[in-house]
Amino acid sequence: MAADPLTPPLTPPLAPPRRRALTDLRAKSLPREDPERLTTHLRTVHDAVAQLEARIGAAGIIATEPQFWSLVRVAALLHDAGKIAELFQRQVEPGGKPWGERHEVLSLAYVDLLALPAGWGSEERLLIATLVAGHHRPLHAASSLGGGKPALSRLYNERTRWDEAFGHVPGPDGPRPQVPRGLHQELLAWLAGSLGTEPAPPGPNDPVLADRARLLLQDVLTAWRLPVKAHQGLLAVLAQGALTLADHAGSAHVDLQTHMPLPTDYLARLPYPPHRHQHDAGTTVGHLVLIAPTGSGKTEAGLSWAARQLATMAGMPRVVWTLPYRASLNAARRRFQHTLHPAAGEKQPDIGLLHGALARTLLTEASEDDCCSGPTKDDARKARARANAMRLFTQRLRVATPHQLLAAAIAGPTHSSVLLEQANSLFVLDELHAYDPETFGRLCAAMRLWEQLGSRIAVLSATLAPPLLTIVDESLHQPVTCHRAEPGTAPVRHRLVVDELALTDPESIARLEGWIDEGHSVLAVVNRVAAGQALFAALADHAREQHPDDPDAALLLHSRFKNKDRDEIERRLLKRHRERRSDDAPRRGGLVVATQTVEVSLQLDFDRGAVENAPIEAVAQRAGRVNRRGLHPDGAVEFRVHRTDGHRPYDQGAVEAAWSALTTLAAEGATDLSEQDIDRLLALAYDTDWGHRWAERAREARDGFTAEFLTFADPFHDRTEYAKSLGERFDTVEVLLEEDTEEYRRLAVGRKADPLLAAGLLIPLGYGQLKTYSHAFDRSLGVHLVKGEYDPVLGLRPPAETETIL
Repeated sequence: MAADPLTPPLTPPLAPPRRRALTDLRAKSLPREDPERLTTHLRTVHDAVAQLEARIGAAGIIATEPQFWSLVRVAALLHDAGKIAELFQRQVEPGGKPWGERHEVLSLAYVDLLALPAGWGSEERLLIATLVAGHHRPLHAASSLGGGKPALSRLYNERTRWDEAFGHVPGPDGPRPQVPRGLHQELLAWLAGSLGTEPAPPGPNDPVLADRARLLLQDVLTAWRLPVKAHQGLLAVLAQGALTLADHAGSAHVDLQTHMPLPTDYLARLPYPPHRHQHDAGTTVGHLVLIAPTGSGKTEAGLSWAARQLATMAGMPRVVWTLPYRASLNAARRRFQHTLHPAAGEKQPDIGLLHGALARTLLTEASEDDCCSGPTKDDARKARARANAMRLFTQRLRVATPHQLLAAAIAGPTHSSVLLEQANSLFVLDELHAYDPETFGRLCAAMRLWEQLGSRIAVLSATLAPPLLTIVDESLHQPVTCHRAEPGTAPVRHRLVVDELALTDPESIARLEGWIDEGHSVLAVVNRVAAGQALFAALADHAREQHPDDPDAALLLHSRFKNKDRDEIERRLLKRHRERRSDDAPRRGGLVVATQTVEVSLQLDFDRGAVENAPIEAVAQRAGRVNRRGLHPDGAVEFRVHRTDGHRPYDQGAVEAAWSALTTLAAEGATDLSEQDIDRLLALAYDTDWGHRWAERAREARDGFTAEFLTFADPFHDRTEYAKSLGERFDTVEVLLEEDTEEYRRLAVGRKADPLLAAGLLIPLGYGQLKTYSHAFDRSLGVHLVKGEYDPVLGLRPPAETETIL
């Protein structure tokens, strides 16, 4: 046995194998009543490659390899040929015992047998063999890091007993062939016929299957042991992604959707004459940067741009709409469901979304196979994981966070499918300003890679400072068209007041209560969850006394809610505090306390606003939720920015630069805050030592991420630990309360699994905050379990704070 050179082989004698025909060979243990046959599965995966080719085509770097898709199709036909092994067939029968060997290694023997009659050159043969060998496991372990599943180079090496592993089956009358001659000839003829060739006639000195597999695996491992050219490595990873994704789709029997909810004439369908910046975006071909005020139809402009690209790109491009915060995804998804177009027979468009932690778990489980265990409950779990993982890929319009996309840079069988799907796509990066310099730099590195994959990028922001625009432009090779909304697109909406007192000062709280008493709807935004919970506790009863018949008179919104509870809060927020219209009846007042999660995707509108000082873009976004369209009967309304004692969770330099810019503007007498004043604030904040260092850090992060992750010089080395490192660098994780474990297990991997419902139980949290909770990582679920008090109104309670908030 070859599973581990340190483990001696212990294979008990087995009963004589019964005679099998090609039609008896199983690929899976499911469905139990009529398991899927091997030839059926191979043909299904082969056909799934055709769906991928129709979607992606010869996009970007793929166009440099004319045989890319034909080689992936060949690999699809051969990838599971090794499941012909007698011990694999016994394993997937009811009550079967684990085989313990890797079927994909034996599949290499059939690659070798068909290479000559099919006329493959040495490079074609090597790539096909690489895809077949590596569609479940890494080929090599990382040089200095521990990894996940053992690499093939560890499982099969000079200590492997190849004849025992793949040559013979012990029996009471002596060893029998692992692959009977007649059955082998049947499968070989079927494979050759499917490839349009004839198998070569056997020769007297031909190597046996085990030796063919051994020699070809050695060639594959040798070819990818040392770094290769980046171009070659990237093409190989994309090909692996194509095979892995086709295997997922074929195993799950899920077809890729062809319907695009976004019509190509979207701009012409707007229910109003488009603004100039919307028209400009909707007629731009190629990369775009759009700078437009909050509330000026920026989202519609981004959709108009994407619709224009659809008409000018080959294949079936996918639209990926990214947002800074996981907590914002559902709001964006609901918005698209309400405004875009469903396929025939559907009530609403199918917009893709899956939260990060669950996505990683499903992808990992989907990449597992049936080689290591007999038919158990695990088989059903894996089948559900494959079906649910395919929800990541079926839709042509998806809402995501950048972390989910950047994780694809890790590649390997788990993530290479995600990387492939980023070819021939349209990426709309909404509110790009909201990221720290390291994340911003990594995103710029990803933009460069997406461009290499034949994709196009649009950056949307109400507040994109000049250094950020410069870095985006220099990161892309193709021209970037920049459009700005015309001056006056948004009326003067705010009367700026800079307040030295803290927002939690008694005088500040009394002012908020006075606004509530006057019947105004009031937005108060703080920087930390604990402060938000405390401020809400201080003000909620006062707001409820003014509106005793209204359960939504006081609402709290922050990131530390279960996703499902946050969705419900957002729904109530949008209903009660929607954008004001010119014919609206008088508003009902009320209170909302929030953190920075209110800044993105929510089309909210309040009468008054008081916020803690934050990075200047965050301050501007918070202002965009007050008198959003400038339709308040009072004209410009008060928007008050309060000084803070500390800077957390933001960079201290960013907070200080913002305060300096705000006080400078106030000293100049600019109390009515126009869009030109926002540009002035951005310029002031970034023309500081902090701003110059910000740009340096962003460039360093871009170039470092490119060198570390996006060169693909070692495309088939295990990078599991890098994936963990990348997640920690993003300082974000989704956690699960211990008491929700069984419900999550049922929804994530149970018989009636529903990924979106399972994700509804997760709570976003910073990696740095994990240590303050009693947490443990559940490997079976792929999620951190935490203890803590949870309330659907207040969210997850943090540990006791040392400072007094109020």
